[in-house]
Amino acid sequence: MGFSAAAAQTSPAQSTPTQATPVPTFVAPKVGVFKELRVISGVTVSPNGDLTFIASDARVHRTDATGSEKWSFLTGDIGRAYPVVTPQGTTIAATYDDTVYALDPAGKLLWKTKLDGDIFATPALRADGSVIVATAGGTVYALDPQGKTLWAYKVGAPVFSSPAIAADGTIYFGGQNSRLHALSPDGKLKWAYAAGSLVFSSPAIGPDGAVYFGSSDRRIYALNPNGTPRWSLPTGLFVNASPIVTSAGLVVVGSYDGSVYAVNPAGEIEWTYKAGAGIAGSAAELSDGSVIVPDLAGTVHAIGKAGQSLWQIKTGKKIDLGISVSDQGSVYFTTEGGGLNILNRQRPLAVGAWPTFHASPAAWGRVPSEPELQAQARARRDAATAPLGAPVAVKPQTPAPAPTPAPTPAPRPTPPQTAPQPTPQPAPAPKLAPTPEQLAQSAASRVRVLDGQLFLPLEDSVGALRLKLQTVTATTATVLVGPTAVPVTVRVLDRVPFVPLAALTGLPGVRAQLVTGNAPAVTLTLNAQTTRFPLSLGKLVPLPGKPEFVGPLQKG
Repeated sequence: MGFSAAAAQTSPAQSTPTQATPVPTFVAPKVGVFKELRVISGVTVSPNGDLTFIASDARVHRTDATGSEKWSFLTGDIGRAYPVVTPQGTTIAATYDDTVYALDPAGKLLWKTKLDGDIFATPALRADGSVIVATAGGTVYALDPQGKTLWAYKVGAPVFSSPAIAADGTIYFGGQNSRLHALSPDGKLKWAYAAGSLVFSSPAIGPDGAVYFGSSDRRIYALNPNGTPRWSLPTGLFVNASPIVTSAGLVVVGSYDGSVYAVNPAGEIEWTYKAGAGIAGSAAELSDGSVIVPDLAGTVHAIGKAGQSLWQIKTGKKIDLGISVSDQGSVYFTTEGGGLNILNRQRPLAVGAWPTFHASPAAWGRVPSEPELQAQARARRDAATAPLGAPVAVKPQTPAPAPTPAPTPAPRPTPPQTAPQPTPQPAPAPKLAPTPEQLAQSAASRVRVLDGQLFLPLEDSVGALRLKLQTVTATTATVLVGPTAVPVTVRVLDRVPFVPLAALTGLPGVRAQLVTGNAPAVTLTLNAQTTRFPLSLGKLVPLPGKPEFVGPLQKG
């Protein structure tokens, strides 16, 4: 950033100015490039500055550092996971069609492997070229460099947390069973630590092997490599963002409570920064020790080493993915609608174990080796010392005394004009939105039975549960459950998307109950609100066999 070490210690938000010493004002950098590229995944940055991402056209795109396209590859569905770019230039991309794709440096398909569920989590690259992939189907896979399965571990719950790989090869990830798991390099469970709620947060690994993550139970956790707790810290709301570990050893992560927390290895808060809006994206530490983090209101914040505000860029569009930074010192973030924003002539990433989401600009997801850290330092040295375009610290100008206003002549009175009075028109009757009960009734009246499963119209069903749809494709939809985006399978029938009833019962926090008798139904309860779908499973699925539902639905 373009400010001195001394200037970085003062900020209007953190200190009280005196008459003798005016406080510097930091001028935020301008967005140098903005392109509507329909980006929906995280942005991965190659060592040469190229960008790789997945867009809403279900294509993997490769662009240069300015967003100008080099190639694209059509997949079977959209995806939000960061593509992984290997040292050899191969792109590993995972999408909601349950498939992992490997593309050569020119964008040609090398192989693809279909797994057991949508892939929301970013794959992790091991040093031997194999990749670790976690699915919403509840399985973690190891695939060799040719895409063949080396092993598979059944979690028993969906995994949206991106795996992280420690220096000794241990694989860490969170699950929808509210646990942080540790697997050995050969796929055996070493231990599982129970948090108080769901773990969407992707773990970060410190230089001493400590594992850091957040949970929907409103806490930040630190665990020792053997799974014993080191500390936990309460926050005001969910911690679904992924932590980073700064070069000074601070764990930095944002919460939906609108704060960014910096915690030292002993579990003590070094500083708290009030962003003012919920935070879902991960931060990034730059080489000067400053941290950049986005919030859900669309503001990008630069925070100094002491937690002081340096500058803000307000876009007015939601940002729910993290900041990406190139070795050349360009900063990238995407706003709602898929706009790519580029800040040029900034600092590169700090050199360290985990200074950004998934540890590196190329999203490898593993602790770098000592030679890799040295290579990072060499690659980022030029940008770390280059002159910057912005921001700059400037002294506020002393306002000049206001001139004495000249007397204003009194206006001449004008005779009053009588405007013709319009004939009042009756206001149109407001159109009432359907109630959740009406939406559930509508959904149940159009139920379809396919392959022994019940399918309900997607839009009515989600509305009946008082939830919102984020994206819909021919095979997948993303449902917002509170602050969390959850992918569900979709089948299009007569141009209308339908969702399996089993997918609705599997949404986080949903409890299902089968009601029998004269008024059969399926009830779904979420956040203490119950919605009744008038469905008779006995009539709709009369054939014996494996039931579609388990647990509560068999106890009604």
